[in-house]
Amino acid sequence: MATVGTGRRARTRRVATTGALLAALLAAGLAAGCTASNGPGDDGRGSPRTTRPGGTEGTEGDGHPPVLAVKIDNAPAARPQTGLESADVVYVEQVEGGLSRLMAVYATRLPESVGPVRSAREADLELLRQFDRPVLAFSGAQGRLLPLIDRAPLEPLTPGTSDAGADVYVRGAHRSAPHNLYLQPRRFMDGPPGRASLTTGFRDGPPPAGGEPETTRTVRYPAARFTFTWSDARNRWLVSMDGTPAVTARGEPVAPSTVVVQYVTVRPSGYHDSRGSNTPYTETVGSGTATVLRDGRAHDVRWSRPDASDGTAFTTEDGTAVNFARGQVWVVYAEAA
Repeated sequence: MATVGTGRRARTRRVATTGALLAALLAAGLAAGCTASNGPGDDGRGSPRTTRPGGTEGTEGDGHPPVLAVKIDNAPAARPQTGLESADVVYVEQVEGGLSRLMAVYATRLPESVGPVRSAREADLELLRQFDRPVLAFSGAQGRLLPLIDRAPLEPLTPGTSDAGADVYVRGAHRSAPHNLYLQPRRFMDGPPGRASLTTGFRDGPPPAGGEPETTRTVRYPAARFTFTWSDARNRWLVSMDGTPAVTARGEPVAPSTVVVQYVTVRPSGYHDSRGSNTPYTETVGSGTATVLRDGRAHDVRWSRPDASDGTAFTTEDGTAVNFARGQVWVVYAEAA
């Protein structure tokens, strides 16, 4: 992944071909008042998104094309996920009941299909501020959260804001709702926005000095766990979820090149699911410790993101920037002790 500075970035609005297509698509869907799928627009926890903030007016070239961020289901019934292997970055966060959800970010490759798509959370808005007005694909959200989404610097894309004729969202026949909603990115994007749109602050390059040999690392949530096992043969970390190897829709291992276990504050939010469980809020702005797993070694580092519009910097104790291995990055948000 290209080196990107972590200073505060100006947030600009633009019209690139992708942006124009997206605006036209969303406007058509809004006028039609329909969805591209059969079944509920949300996942049973909130309201489907049926309106959107202003379009993508601006001057062509005054900013990078937007990345595509997709909220992905991680319940056992949703596995194996589709299109996860094409993501540049996969974020793992805790949700209600101690379970987990994924946020996949696409910049250099667009899969044919991504999903299952599920609902947004309040913490997603802070997480996505580091990107230049990203497209956020999600199935819906709680009604009280929709005004915050309206005001956030992103472009929401749900079944309620897509054009049925374009088949942006479809329901898969092999699973039951809510685990069967899939996004087809190539229906509304010319191509991937490019590496320069990854304004995360992540750096590619040689590994930092030191570190400890590590063959496996497990991160536990109250009702979920992720294990990353180093494979010399693949030169990647193999992912297991709740004790089962994670695979793609084609049965191939999910295998990022770098895994970041980032220790953060996880606190209660002002939102609850339909069963009354509180929605955790993962704070991604601030500073703290992290472990970077790459090349079969673990490096204890510091992380810093002073402002929501900044990327996240990872440094050693002496302040040296930490490089990641080139390839997919997983960032697992774990609760700080």
